Amino acid sequence: MDTTNPSRRWIQLLLGLIVMMTISSPQYVWTLFVKPFQTSTGASLAAVQVTFTLVIVLQTFFSPVQGWLIDRFSPKLMIAIGAALSGLGWVAASYAESLFALYATYGLLCGLGTGIVYVGIVGLMVRWFPDRRGFAVGVVAAGYGMGAMITTFPITNLMAETDFRHTLLVFGLILGAVGLVAALFLRAPAPGEMQALPETKLISAAQDTAPKAMLRTPLFWLMFGMMAMMSTGGLMVVANFANFAREFGVADATLVFFGFAFAALPFALTFDRITNGLTRPFFGWVSDHIGRENTMAIAFAGEALAICLLLYYRENAYAFALLSGLVFFAWGEIFSLFPSILTDTFGTKHATTNYGFLYMAQGVGSLLGGPVAALIHDAAGNWIPVFSIAIGLDLLTAVLAYFVLKPMRRNWLGAPRPAESAPLAKPAMV
Repeated sequence: MDTTNPSRRWIQLLLGLIVMMTISSPQYVWTLFVKPFQTSTGASLAAVQVTFTLVIVLQTFFSPVQGWLIDRFSPKLMIAIGAALSGLGWVAASYAESLFALYATYGLLCGLGTGIVYVGIVGLMVRWFPDRRGFAVGVVAAGYGMGAMITTFPITNLMAETDFRHTLLVFGLILGAVGLVAALFLRAPAPGEMQALPETKLISAAQDTAPKAMLRTPLFWLMFGMMAMMSTGGLMVVANFANFAREFGVADATLVFFGFAFAALPFALTFDRITNGLTRPFFGWVSDHIGRENTMAIAFAGEALAICLLLYYRENAYAFALLSGLVFFAWGEIFSLFPSILTDTFGTKHATTNYGFLYMAQGVGSLLGGPVAALIHDAAGNWIPVFSIAIGLDLLTAVLAYFVLKPMRRNWLGAPRPAESAPLAKPAMV
């Protein structure tokens, strides 16, 4: 078999992008369903937001097992099952009449399904693109960030024309079917298939590290803590975006751009999906050239500034919509930078399972980003404490990236360790 055909990995990248786009709506369009589910179940905001937390927790806390299953069995099979489960979650949720039913459908099925797909696709791409790891992971992560861009307005319109239950049913069937079909054409690189790449182009760890050994290193737990803090701040915005837009009085405002009128909330949600998607390949590409930690410090500090501006101009509908896009642009890159730096540091052999452990950090962040943020709001009577926490976490993580993670990783890559495989061409940039 010809293992030098470069088009094969780009086809895999495109397929991975498509599957990721089909699983993004359960997280990023959730905010549109919060109020209808509150009304239909008679539950409080915090109780309904537990559904969002379940999606993220199940998506992330089970990811090491999901990663092991993908490594143990067929990536194609497991990712196809995950895409089908995600769509089924919406279909089943369309019949949910109680909080328990909502948790068991939208929370459970969408959480497990999206977790399998996300970890599986990222694990495949770091193997297919050892020379452009940040960019490739950023592209498929952009699918997860931008997929909801395609569905936000159609979902909003269909909900207005029919109801939220019919909308969940229709889009659950469509997204599940598209993801399932695209997943059936995915595969891992064959043995030796990527050896055709020039060694000088490889960006990888000096040695592979098994999950058990990785979990014993302070370096991994530093990455875990940083990703948890960044996830917390970002998910505070994602989970409660529609709620604080309404409280600030800008949700129902009409925005006019180039002669076209848009409702402020769906416009902001769509614009956020664009910026949240573009940031992932962009900062991934930047990090391939200037180093992961340098890029992290710039992006994380940028998010803190963006949230400050959003808070200051919160009652201006135009500023609110545009600055929300800047917030998401400075946040979404965590999904390309963290898997890339992890694989750079601990190798590709156990990449899927290793990232499964790191991806659990987003689950930790979701516990604070969803219901806890709502509880803080209810206790304070406004969203300012929530925004302040997000700003503080952003600044702390930016400092850790440059002044702690960078020297620790340099020491790790230069230290002798028992090797599981032969070294590759060079250590990753730090």
